[in-house]
Amino acid sequence: MADVFAKLIKDGGPLGQHMDRAHGYFAFPKLEGELGPRMTFRGKEMIVWSLNNYLGLVNHPEVRRVDAEAAAKYGMGNPMGARMMSGNTAKHDQLEKVISEFVGREDTMLLNFGYQGIMSCIDALVNRRDVIVYDAEAHACIIDGLRLHMGYRYAFKHNNAEDCEKQLQRATEMANKNGGGILVITEGVFGMDGEQGILKEIVELKKNYEFRILIDDAHGFGYMGPNGAGADSAQGCEDGIDLYFSTFVKSMGSIGAFISGPKDVLKYLRYNTRSQIFAKSLPLVVVEGMLARMEMVKTMPELREKLWYNVNRLQEGLKARGFDIGSTNSPVTPVFMKGDVPEATSMVMDLRENYHIFCSIVVYPVIPKGDIIYRIIPTAAHSDEDIDLTLKAFEETKKKLDRGEYKVAEIPAMAEAM
Repeated sequence: MADVFAKLIKDGGPLGQHMDRAHGYFAFPKLEGELGPRMTFRGKEMIVWSLNNYLGLVNHPEVRRVDAEAAAKYGMGNPMGARMMSGNTAKHDQLEKVISEFVGREDTMLLNFGYQGIMSCIDALVNRRDVIVYDAEAHACIIDGLRLHMGYRYAFKHNNAEDCEKQLQRATEMANKNGGGILVITEGVFGMDGEQGILKEIVELKKNYEFRILIDDAHGFGYMGPNGAGADSAQGCEDGIDLYFSTFVKSMGSIGAFISGPKDVLKYLRYNTRSQIFAKSLPLVVVEGMLARMEMVKTMPELREKLWYNVNRLQEGLKARGFDIGSTNSPVTPVFMKGDVPEATSMVMDLRENYHIFCSIVVYPVIPKGDIIYRIIPTAAHSDEDIDLTLKAFEETKKKLDRGEYKVAEIPAMAEAM
């Protein structure tokens, strides 16, 4: 008999295989100082492109004031208990109404966390007779929610309407056989490649197939569309999206999440979403802070305007310099390059140590071998100078990459970077 811990210690898993060298630098880095476009990493000021702080709210003076006053007023423990039992308040109800109106839905339920929230919602929405059809590149929280599903599920090729229809045909046959229904799940904005989900195309398929749609718009809520109501609003297909899910951890600079949709469905979810029934209610300091943030999003369009100005300036600058940023149509800016893992890590070290640019890197096993993605997140808080310095750094380091200057046998030891 093997020790259950033995395999954990032996290889560290797909993402942990380089943990001894990567920890504290490439993985679990410590960014210090005030949250924003300039922070400190290992004693050096960095231009930071790794925060999903799209609207720059996380350190906005008004947000900081409201959060501080709410913390002083309520503390972190109020209310106590699960919302169903003793953790419900008028403020929670108020925030749900504000969000419902903002996203144009009948009702909304607050969730403590995005990841566990959507997993639990998926679990509550379907039974073993139902069939799920989902985008193959859906976020890990959706995939983990699917793992809870005891019935059939079919993945369609990323943002491919033709394959989505093909999977709907399979799902329809299975649902008819089992006496169940079909739930389609996709994202409003995909957080890795920056592409919006093909929401409008999927809604069109409702003309020929019977199904419901749940979208995860974590990366679209707050700034996409004419008023910031999300990717479905941007695509003009809100009426065809049955359930709208998003989090407060991106544009809102807070924590928590919500799901919005028909009143009768939300009534069911309130009594059947296990991550809420058996968990403490969202703290009032978060709820009151979110009420202030929602008011700012509704009344300060200049936040969205500054975000899109920075997005366009950065993305156009990258393309003008010959960089491949894929098909992004959101602030999420992937920079695609070729190279192996040691090369990529050497380039990241050069960017951080010599150019003071901090951005996230994605390599194998998250993406295929030989590919490198630098994921840049422009926000409303970044300046023209931040963008200009970053464009210059990427231009110079790409030349080094192309010349093979980052070729090394293995990932550099972190001791060398200290």
